[in-house]
Amino acid sequence: MELFRGVNVDWLRLKWYFLGFSLIFSMAGIISMGWHWAHIGSPVPLGVDFRGGTQVQVQFAATPDVNKIRSATVAAGIKDANIQAYGEAKNNEVLISLPEQTDESSLDLGRQQIYDALQAHYDNRFTVRNVQVVGPTVGRQLEKQAGLATLYSMAGMLVYLWFRFQLIYGVAAVVACFHDTLITVGAFALTGQEISLTVIAAILTLVGYSMNDTIVVFDRIRENLRLSRRESLPDVVNRSINQTLSRTVLTSGLTFLTVLSLFIFGGRVLHGFSFALVVGILIGTYSSIAVAAPMLVAWQEWRAKRGNAVVLPAAKRARV
Repeated sequence: MELFRGVNVDWLRLKWYFLGFSLIFSMAGIISMGWHWAHIGSPVPLGVDFRGGTQVQVQFAATPDVNKIRSATVAAGIKDANIQAYGEAKNNEVLISLPEQTDESSLDLGRQQIYDALQAHYDNRFTVRNVQVVGPTVGRQLEKQAGLATLYSMAGMLVYLWFRFQLIYGVAAVVACFHDTLITVGAFALTGQEISLTVIAAILTLVGYSMNDTIVVFDRIRENLRLSRRESLPDVVNRSINQTLSRTVLTSGLTFLTVLSLFIFGGRVLHGFSFALVVGILIGTYSSIAVAAPMLVAWQEWRAKRGNAVVLPAAKRARV
């Protein structure tokens, strides 16, 4: 199935618009991360998976009053508890989070404190649905491992593309992936949403998704370089993007609709995961066209100005 026939968009002519778009969203995310770092000591709000602490999911018999629940925790001596509505309003659920704790032995105590505070100071029958407790030591380990997992995945793909294509292809693809990750994490900082282990899983998924989309374009560029050796690289890149446009729109469009449904109907538990996928798929598809491919042309033009231009390798002719 092909959506676009004979399309002839000059994508490289739009490169400065693409650069401006990427800079605006990247800088907005970086500034937001800097603000969070100054106020909470981390570039983005971290979930209990990373910062350590206690989260108690409570369901009430009647509609809960967040302000009264906060007053009940304060009356019980619990300071700086984070209280927010959870899930659909008809479920009457509230998520109560204690601030980061430095003493591993105090985590179970924090859970009991929340229960006692509601029992003594809040007049509404309740049931504790779920309790999540993570020690600060484990949280720091998970934070470190999550960062390393992202870096290792990008490094592995760089090495693969170095051998599969050429180093510049790998560099362009990794820069595009870093661009996607930065904007996705920046979106969490801008919206004040917490990053949890499920969000890290979504980001790792997006690294692979973006890389796959980029490789499809790169493969077509190599094939067209073999078929059109006299054609300039910008023309080859534009034609390659246009030829893969139908595949990109179909694949990314269907995937986007799926994760958008997950975001809308998946509920609070999957909100962060699906939000990362929604943002990441849009940015990942965009970067394959607007970041990775133009980098190949920019690299060759830079080498040409220095007088040592290198022709990008073309695909080998298939054996019959």
